[in-house]
Amino acid sequence: MARIYQTRAWHDQLSPSMEEFELLALEAYAHLPQEFRKLTGEVIIQIAEFPTEEIMDDLSLETPFDLLGLFEGRGIAERWNPATGEGPNRVTLYRRAILDYWAENEETLGSIVNHVLIHEIGHHFGLSDDDMEKIEESVE
Repeated sequence: MARIYQTRAWHDQLSPSMEEFELLALEAYAHLPQEFRKLTGEVIIQIAEFPTEEIMDDLSLETPFDLLGLFEGRGIAERWNPATGEGPNRVTLYRRAILDYWAENEETLGSIVNHVLIHEIGHHFGLSDDDMEKIEESVE
């Protein structure tokens, strides 16, 4: 009987909207360890359906589903300077690619978003896979 209830509970559910997805990402980021979040300084977390054509070309992506997220910005020693015209650090999560990944795997959507955030930030700042795995374990 519980199995029927679960099916009915999802019967009228849709995938998260852009706004819901953004709230999920912001909440996930807020629960990351403070010392990890300090790496990014002021960071903007944004949601897009897919990467732009320019990003796809720059990264030689075959399909827009090949990229779950992207960190753009500078390291700690190269902080944002209004005189340069560059904005603050930014993480973009690609909603459709993440939802596609979620549909094909046995992970929660929240854990996938955490993983993408941690890895986009961590790779940019040179953290090892072991370091990022420890951070992921601390937020589960």
